[in-house]
Amino acid sequence: MPELPEIEAYLAALRPRILDATLTDLRIASFALLRTVEPPVESTLSRSVVGLHRIGKRIVIDLEDGLHLVIHLMVAGRLKWMEAPSAITRRNTLAAFDFSSGSLILTEAGTRRRASLKIVHTADLAGIDPGGIEVGDATLTQFTEALVRERHTLKRALTDARHLAGIGGAFADEILHSARLSPTQMTTNLSPSEIAALHHAAREVLSMWTDKRIAETGQGFPDKVTAFHPDMAVHGKFNEPCPVCGTRIERIVTAGRETNYCPTCQTGGKILKDRALSRLLKQDWPKTVEER
Repeated sequence: MPELPEIEAYLAALRPRILDATLTDLRIASFALLRTVEPPVESTLSRSVVGLHRIGKRIVIDLEDGLHLVIHLMVAGRLKWMEAPSAITRRNTLAAFDFSSGSLILTEAGTRRRASLKIVHTADLAGIDPGGIEVGDATLTQFTEALVRERHTLKRALTDARHLAGIGGAFADEILHSARLSPTQMTTNLSPSEIAALHHAAREVLSMWTDKRIAETGQGFPDKVTAFHPDMAVHGKFNEPCPVCGTRIERIVTAGRETNYCPTCQTGGKILKDRALSRLLKQDWPKTVEER
């Protein structure tokens, strides 16, 4: 799923391309994409783009007269830029946003249609926001209040869009590794110093990766948006050495979602139980790095 750094990279690439341009046509190929009825699609045409911003992981294209296109890419949605409109021929193309400057194509891999488009008035824009605070703007006090509002594991808390905006599984893994905290530690069991370390790590990781994603794109358009990156410390690095201590990266899988972590840096040498594998191996499941 594209997370805050990827969404910011999309926005950085879109601003010079569509800001002040006019939306000439909006071609929707998938009925599942559009999640609103009013205002109608036709009301967005012939309107200029007056701004672009982000609400969590959602891309918001601001049009004249208080209309907004809100795009949520979900897991497999991606954006592509074309210099001129062309016919929609590919099965995974959900929509084409034709501007006077070019065409923005929305695609989604696979057969599940989870990406969404909403057309809303400014008065209804607040209802799109899940409510999470922007970590980069949050004070330590604000971050603490959001983090401990509910009792969850740290991995779950970091990815809860109702409390913290823009963070998904990939960057939650990176943040927790940077803060040297276990993904399964409960929010209610954190010391003030651990919360401060997590706050610092979240700001640093998101800022660094946002800059990196934008720099990688340069003057082009993001075309390899993925949850995995070779420069990541732990996410997607199962069985590879930790860049800090050299310990083999481990993983746990819950409901089909993978969490990667370093036992030495984050869990005091303890190997967390993967529910499926630990049930299968029972007493043979290693408890520490030394037993592996």
